[in-house]
Order: sequence, then C-alpha cells, then structure tokens
Amino acid sequence: MGDRIKVLCVDDNREAASASARLLELAGCEVRAVHDGPTALAVAREFRPDVCVLDLRMPGMSGEEVARRLQEECGEHAPRCVALTGLWDIDSQHRTNNAGFDEHLVKPTDPERLVEAVLGCKLDDAVGPGAPASGQG
Repeated sequence: MGDRIKVLCVDDNREAASASARLLELAGCEVRAVHDGPTALAVAREFRPDVCVLDLRMPGMSGEEVARRLQEECGEHAPRCVALTGLWDIDSQHRTNNAGFDEHLVKPTDPERLVEAVLGCKLDDAVGPGAPASGQG
C-alpha cells in the first residue's frame, strides 16, 4: 500500500463522492470519501492524502476553503487539489487557481480525465519542485 496514491474525495453528493472513489480505487489509488468540509479536514489529518478531489459548492465549508485550510495546516506537505464541480465559468476557474488547485474539472467529467488529473498531480510531485501542474503551462 505504500506506493499507492492516497486520494480524499469530498462531495456533499454522496453518490458523486462514491462514484469518484470507486473509479480511483479501480485505478489503483487508496481512497477515502467524505461529504463535507469539516470531515474532510479531520480525515486529511489522519489519512494524509497525496491528492484531494474537492467539490466547490458544499454546505458549511466550500471546497476552496478546504483547500486553503489544508495549505495552511500542512504547508509544503499539503495535498495537491483537483476541483470536480458543476461550476464552469471563468471566474470559478480563476478562484480555484488562486486557491491553489492544480486542476479544475467540470461535472460531468470524463472518468479517464479524472484519473489522469489525479495521477498527473502525483507525477508532477515526483518530477520535482517547479514542474508545471498537469494541464497547466
């Protein structure tokens, strides 16, 4: 299990979170799925994911806020973040970019694209600091 990419899927839509988690498990990832921001932060502290797949619009705490808090708490060891959201407009994409997300995927997304985004985040980490995130640059 040590070499498997650890992924935390966060979506208030339980079916969407479960579907993303199942897909990433089939791709060989170790996955946890949760349904709100506060639980995501608690699980992330224990699970220490490599990548978080975050819905942006969730009650109580947005995916952007989860990403910011993870960056504050974990510093250079913060997980990479992929937005998986129904928000497609350019302002939403700028907000996720400014919040430190590596990817902005719009629901419904091609399952292969989600797997590529998650695996690409981990590959970018292996390449080293300063490497552009997949899909950027």
